Amino acid sequence: MLYDIRLNLHYDYETAVGGGRHLVRVLPANLGGEQRVVAASLSFAPTPGERSDFHDFFGSNVTSIAFREAHRTLDVRMSARVSVTRPEIGLDVSPDVVGLAREIADVRSLQPDSPHHFLAPTDFADLDSAITAYARESGTGSVAAIATGICNRIRRDFTYDGTATDVQTRASDAFALKRGVCQDFSHVMISGLRGLGIPAGYVSGFLRTIPPAGQERLEGADAMHAWVRVWCGREAGWQEFDPTNGMRASNDHITVGYGRDYGDVAPIVGVLKTAGGQAGAQAVDVVPVA
Repeated sequence: MLYDIRLNLHYDYETAVGGGRHLVRVLPANLGGEQRVVAASLSFAPTPGERSDFHDFFGSNVTSIAFREAHRTLDVRMSARVSVTRPEIGLDVSPDVVGLAREIADVRSLQPDSPHHFLAPTDFADLDSAITAYARESGTGSVAAIATGICNRIRRDFTYDGTATDVQTRASDAFALKRGVCQDFSHVMISGLRGLGIPAGYVSGFLRTIPPAGQERLEGADAMHAWVRVWCGREAGWQEFDPTNGMRASNDHITVGYGRDYGDVAPIVGVLKTAGGQAGAQAVDVVPVA
């Protein structure tokens, strides 16, 4: 599938901001054999006094910007054309949890894709005994089957509610509420899998906003989306699941970056000097190209 993607992040500041330094992660990733960025641009208003572009440890595109002049608003605009061709899901060759533990022990690499980075609790995907029990009850058999079971159960048991949580909500809090958004559902699934000893990470990206003919619109569109990647063993590798919609990641999912949780791939983080509050808005448009 070929997509045109447009993103606008807008911030209004209650009082003039005297400066600011931010890290921005919104540009889609080039992923060999799966996703190709045909063209992409990223602009800011006002224009930052400093700008540099680099890749972080997990391979995400990062733009560092800094402002010296006072400003009352900030706009981050990204546009891209991206081709997505995910491989077909093949036979399940993932081991069970016991076999997976042996395979993890045999991994000696600490490269970005190493499963060792995705086992420990993190700020947003904290380990919680109730979530671990929920994950254990949700599926049996192979690692891929367990991940599928958890993914589908979260879809059934949780309510999509954009007002119930915020960007600081932890997995344990979202689990207690049984409500939230894609970020929360992903953190709950990640926490549950890690509690079982299964490496799991966070994927930030976009979701197609126009549904195929005769199908319902997928929840999570018109904003940046999140889903989960699971290490399913040496043979099966990393596989991706979308608990918000109870499905495997498909050609409708466009990847921006990978991390251990939201904190590693937040669209924008930084510091600024101001005496007042701020308000933000996000708009995303993902349009298939005929």
